Amino acid sequence: MLTEALLLTGGLSATAFLLWKRRNRRYTSSESVAAAYDAWTDDRLLERLWGEHVHLGHYGTPPSDRDFRKAKEAFVHELVRWSGLDQLPRGSKVLDVGCGIGGSARILAQDYGFDVLGISISSAQVRRATELTPEALSCRFEVMDALDLQLADQQFDAVWSVEAGPHMPDKQRFADELLRVMRPGGCLAVADWNRRDPSDGALNRNERWVMHQLLTQWAHPEFASIKGFRQNLEVSQHNRGAISTGDWTQPTLPSWIDSIVEGIRRPGAVLGLGPKAVIQGLRETPTLLLMRWAFATGLMQFGVFRLNR
Repeated sequence: MLTEALLLTGGLSATAFLLWKRRNRRYTSSESVAAAYDAWTDDRLLERLWGEHVHLGHYGTPPSDRDFRKAKEAFVHELVRWSGLDQLPRGSKVLDVGCGIGGSARILAQDYGFDVLGISISSAQVRRATELTPEALSCRFEVMDALDLQLADQQFDAVWSVEAGPHMPDKQRFADELLRVMRPGGCLAVADWNRRDPSDGALNRNERWVMHQLLTQWAHPEFASIKGFRQNLEVSQHNRGAISTGDWTQPTLPSWIDSIVEGIRRPGAVLGLGPKAVIQGLRETPTLLLMRWAFATGLMQFGVFRLNR
């Protein structure tokens, strides 16, 4: 079984391992997701280390030696091009589902001239996103549940969602809501952490243990597979086109180690928050290493989804 050996091989101390064993953010409801992100936002550690983009970076194909934060910005532009959002005129209305602290939304508004609404289940994220966004930018944020969007049908020219799907207990409803609010002929851009599809092989004992950790440590009810979520989109009553998918596992893979190394590159970012932040960083490191292992071995995949126009 992948237990102490895997974690300590990654360079973790016994103290960090004990901290990891005591932590748990098991999904129980949307409130548990909101509480986790409220805490991550308020302690500022994630922002200090990851910057404004609470998602992975894109390092190119093959991956290059790219700065972690620049890779995160590059990810946004890569997904814009891949999904066809760059073909939309300035002023197009875009919904960012699971907006974090607004990093992607601000790029979409500033670099592409879109009118962006970002939504998050976390009131702390919405507050921080609003604080970081210049008033002149056409970009605003609201607290909202992605499984119950309080928005009219066919309201947006594009719907954007990055790494929000793992927090959704009902993947079909998530797909339905994304497509419901998008106008006919609009653009869909979804990027998510996905598990290996059961048709490609059942999980062995070690993989089941790792999967359990990945679900319970970061408030995930379940991961969809790329095949599975593609089917959710295809069978939705709101679907009006063909769905295309891609696997961006390799170009995003360096993010996991980079997210740990940032603490070494920018020690003041952590130390400036006090001893509690150092302990918190140690608590997160095992899960980051497990994520890296899962994506490197094929247990997990980084899927991207678009609607062909």
